[in-house]
Amino acid sequence: MNITHFFKHDAYHTQPRPIGWLTKTFPSVAFYRQILALVLRSSRLATRGDYDLAAWQASSIESLKILENVGCQIHITGLQHLAEIDEPCVFIGNHMSTLETFALPAILLNGKTDLTYVVKRSLTEYPFFKHVMNTRNPIVVDRVNPRDDLKAVMTEGTQRLESGYSVIIFPQHTRSVELTPDTFNSIGVKLAARTGAKVVPVALLTWAWSQGRFLKDFGPLIPSRPIHFAIGKPMAISGKGQQEHEQVIRFIQEHMEKWRK
Repeated sequence: MNITHFFKHDAYHTQPRPIGWLTKTFPSVAFYRQILALVLRSSRLATRGDYDLAAWQASSIESLKILENVGCQIHITGLQHLAEIDEPCVFIGNHMSTLETFALPAILLNGKTDLTYVVKRSLTEYPFFKHVMNTRNPIVVDRVNPRDDLKAVMTEGTQRLESGYSVIIFPQHTRSVELTPDTFNSIGVKLAARTGAKVVPVALLTWAWSQGRFLKDFGPLIPSRPIHFAIGKPMAISGKGQQEHEQVIRFIQEHMEKWRK
């Protein structure tokens, strides 16, 4: 499935649609019932060896449709910049919730490169979801020793880029609804500088899928909170990439400030 089947213009905005009373009243129940069913179907495909790139994109698109079906409003801008990407690149974005892990393949896969994530190890060990994630050849980090994580990203990230994979990196240590520049490290820019890949900033506001009190990945779904994604223009890295790193941060900050007004 090509991305143009779902996003046919430079921007995408959810169109108004009727939402049933039961779904409006219990949006989290309606959402998790559908999203967990999607994970189970995808896991079965993965264990059979049938979960390929097309299946990943299709299930990612389905996750966006599930969000819309329970009342979420999704807004995506900058899709025209994906047409400028004709070789593997490094996508650098802020990390806010579980939502972007499900949604970004639908948005970023442009039919020209494969795609993978830098992920924390726990995502490769979750029941059922681990089968899906492990088919995507992720770069796994432990978030314990920054030096070890840097080595893993530099070594395996280089291998992925050389093998035709674009890499999605969330440089923050943990998910947050705020962006603090001091905690937004330059690991993505360093990988791009080492390999000659371009950097593409990705700003997002995905707080509709909130964090849970006991299980961080399974908090209440709050459809009244709009979901935003913005894709920036690809940037070549010059020198050590300090200027480009600051541009990525500024791109994300400016969009977050605009969206939350």
